[in-house]
Amino acid sequence: MKILKVHHLNCGSVRTVDPTYEGPAAAPAVNHCLLVETEADGLVLVETGLGLGDVRDPGASLGADWIAMAAPVLDEEETAVRQVARLGYDPAAVRHILLTHLDVDHCGGLPDFPGARVHLLAGELAAARADASGHRYRSAHWAHEPRWVTYDPEDAAVTEDWFGFASVRLDGLPSEFRLVPLGGHTAGHAGVAVRDGDRWLLHCGDAYYYHREMTAAKEPHPVMDLVQTGSEVHRELRLGTQARLRELVRDHGDEVEVFSAHDPWEFARLRAAAGA
Repeated sequence: MKILKVHHLNCGSVRTVDPTYEGPAAAPAVNHCLLVETEADGLVLVETGLGLGDVRDPGASLGADWIAMAAPVLDEEETAVRQVARLGYDPAAVRHILLTHLDVDHCGGLPDFPGARVHLLAGELAAARADASGHRYRSAHWAHEPRWVTYDPEDAAVTEDWFGFASVRLDGLPSEFRLVPLGGHTAGHAGVAVRDGDRWLLHCGDAYYYHREMTAAKEPHPVMDLVQTGSEVHRELRLGTQARLRELVRDHGDEVEVFSAHDPWEFARLRAAAGA
């Protein structure tokens, strides 16, 4: 097995949210990232969360509207680059970054890993570059000109079936890593699948926000749902993606662990299961 260990990192606490049922305590929403140790391909970071530049000058790189909405904690010790160092690694050992999309809280740490190859769907990068207003995407996060590696999910040469979903094989990485298009939230939104031992982890990004959306009840979170509905680019596609993810959980839940980017209760459960 080429993957040695998967670390679950919260790279940016934001507004505190309450659960919709008795039991779990209220918790800050997270920016759930993965740091994957590989045998031959260095460190692989799935998402970056917020970066040093965001913490030190949030107005310039995040924007006042996003700060008011998300209420980020802005703790430098939560940035991926600081957490990688605390785990005993040189941040330069992060050779690959896999992104679900380019919203600010998913790619803010890109400048902290300037040597990494950054993998994402081509449609997402095109949409970000076309957003001249900076209303959604903030070009400060890629002003250093990352080493982009983009993919077209319509290209049969790199796409193959993965539990009934299209999946994209990644250049320079083993088959234990995949991009899985999960449309609706942004123009080129994708999940990131990582093989962890005898199961797959599927980081669903913002395809859904709350773990109870993946149950038969299909229950959105009243606060986080305002964010996901307000930021969707295609409502029917987003809801269709969620329906397909529920089917994946129902039919293959013993083989695939799905989780979203911001649910703090999913993050706590997976971090504890990983022994962190």
